[in-house]
Amino acid sequence: MQYIDVQKTIDNAKFNPFHLKVLLWCFLIIIIDGYDIAVSGAAIPSIMEEMGVTASTAGFMASSALFGMMFGAIFFGTLSEKIGRKWAISICVFIFSFFTAAAGLCKDPVSFSIMRFIAGLGIGGVMPNIVAQMTEYSPKKIRSFMTTMMFSGYAIGGILAALIGKQFILSFGWQIVFFAAGVPLLLIPFILKYMPESFAYLVKKQKFDEIHTTLVKIQPDLIIHPETQLHFNEVNQSSAAPIKELFSHGRMLSTFMFWIAFFTGLFMVYALSTWLTKLMAMSGYSLGSALSFVVALNLGAVMGCAVGGWLADRFHIKWVLISMYFLGSIFLYLMTIKMDSTLLYLVVAAIGACSTGAQIVAYAYSGQFYPMSIRSTGVGMATGVGRLGAIVAPLIIGVIVSLNLPLEQNFLVIASAGLIGAIALAFIQHDRAAA
Repeated sequence: MQYIDVQKTIDNAKFNPFHLKVLLWCFLIIIIDGYDIAVSGAAIPSIMEEMGVTASTAGFMASSALFGMMFGAIFFGTLSEKIGRKWAISICVFIFSFFTAAAGLCKDPVSFSIMRFIAGLGIGGVMPNIVAQMTEYSPKKIRSFMTTMMFSGYAIGGILAALIGKQFILSFGWQIVFFAAGVPLLLIPFILKYMPESFAYLVKKQKFDEIHTTLVKIQPDLIIHPETQLHFNEVNQSSAAPIKELFSHGRMLSTFMFWIAFFTGLFMVYALSTWLTKLMAMSGYSLGSALSFVVALNLGAVMGCAVGGWLADRFHIKWVLISMYFLGSIFLYLMTIKMDSTLLYLVVAAIGACSTGAQIVAYAYSGQFYPMSIRSTGVGMATGVGRLGAIVAPLIIGVIVSLNLPLEQNFLVIASAGLIGAIALAFIQHDRAAA
């Protein structure tokens, strides 16, 4: 009788068109998600001017989407275990595309904040599902690299938001960048048709024909007979209470440390994505030049994804991640020192690599740490708790800006978050990974 270990088959598979298909779909969705996240940061100076709001009010408006992202990450990360990852992702794409576009019709801070909160549910909900999907189907030797390269789409989405804002906001108003976010609604039928379903979901629903078909796509030379026995070592550990499993088998300390690391990492990312344009404008740069720093930040993030993922597959991902967090705090400290524009662009790019790039490696690490049966839940809870950092970041920086404190204070606050995150990551018990 033929016996197949499903997890080993996935782990040992060679990269092929099936893996490329999963990567491209996840990459495209992350680009859209990254655009929707960055759009407020690109438009915030123009929104403040047109609506006549203060910096602290603008900070709250930006944070409204982040509140939604916190709840969305927790809810949709867990829901996908029940309805399937393909449907969860499609619902999230609809929510964030439709309601981000709707925010462009708003004339006041309250209605704008409500639309952004609802959009945030979808933005936050798609993250853990995409991470779990990419981790689940990637060959083990290139798992970190594939996950981080997929997440480089997040930075590309940020670049698109900055470029569209730089090109069109002055001519057509800030609304144009929000209306553009509605275009991905056209992709939803194609996601439902062509995105592979979660393997864990197929196992739970006992859809063995789809399981066999998927396995052959993963490893084309595999031959499966009717009497073939399939062993699902991780899926069999599934629990009726997946959240409880995050604290079982010695994972409690590491789960809390992931939450702290995500809090500080997302604090860095959203403090910069929301306020960098305004901070550079306050330093004397024009809107166009200030948006150019956002492009540099996101180009650095793409490099951070590529290099961080490559290093994580060759060295210990935990220590690669700690190094990135620590270097991020160092580069943010350098922002308090006067330098010429060329060097400043390089420092901003390095910050992008060690903030957004590091956070993306953190997604990959958490996806690998938890077993298949609770992967979406584990990443979703870490992302959801981490969103608290994303929520308070625009508010804290907004308060500092409104108090007219030295600009250096903003960068020192953000730098301290990176240092705390590095310390938390050092306490993660990697030997408990996927136990």
